[in-house]
Amino acid sequence: MFTTLVSTATLAQHLDHPNWVICDCRHDLTQPEAGRRAYREAHIPGARLVHLDEDLSGPRTGTNGRHPLPDPQALAARLGALGIGADTQVVAYDASGGTYAARLWWLLRWIGDEACAVLDGGWDAWRVAGLPISTEAPTPRPARHPVQLKPALGVDVARVKENLSQRAFVLLDARSADRFRGENETLDPVAGHIPGALNRFFRMNLGPDGTFKGAAALKEEFSDLLGDTRASEVVHYCGSGVSACHNLLAMEIARLSGSRLYPGSWSEWCSDPSRPVAKGGV
Repeated sequence: MFTTLVSTATLAQHLDHPNWVICDCRHDLTQPEAGRRAYREAHIPGARLVHLDEDLSGPRTGTNGRHPLPDPQALAARLGALGIGADTQVVAYDASGGTYAARLWWLLRWIGDEACAVLDGGWDAWRVAGLPISTEAPTPRPARHPVQLKPALGVDVARVKENLSQRAFVLLDARSADRFRGENETLDPVAGHIPGALNRFFRMNLGPDGTFKGAAALKEEFSDLLGDTRASEVVHYCGSGVSACHNLLAMEIARLSGSRLYPGSWSEWCSDPSRPVAKGGV
């Protein structure tokens, strides 16, 4: 069972494996249809299209963030329709360094399924390796995906607000340093970050070739940032609970297991003007 990363070579060897399902999670926040277009043009053979807004997010209310968590049963039903059951090895990929694939990875863990991994290097690494591509959409055999929800993997906005004074955990913001400081904000109506948070831009998890850095390097970098803070005392957030999963995945790769996600993230936090906002830093 692969639970963090899968290499392109390993996936290529399992393209015809009946218990492996590949999920194409390519997406563009500013062009929601870009992933669907890219999938139609070419994808890894057998891959199922999984859309961030339609499949990996729930309805927005205006106060619950840009990508609220989906209903667990609805997510399980969608996974089942894609042919993902209890004994399926899922491999998720995108063309953004694993940003959107990591969201599916975390959601599967949230509903009790650890047999999911991100394709290291994603679509770009697959193409560079000269591996097969396809334009045919598969017809999945429906399966039943059980739900064994693990709510402890997430932290809600009330708990984050309590933590401003309790300091029971450390918040780690996955956005770029300029957005963390409150500069160049284009996605959310308010700029800044949650007071007391630390910053690690998720792309720092990747090497020059777009694959994840090794476990030892990641462990050293996170340890330098977090000091004596235990992994279980770390809560990740970003703009909308997507790229934060990338940092969470990186910590798991580094064997710093047990950190959690604040799914609503900055877009939920800043929707209420009574919640404090910090700027500067880094």
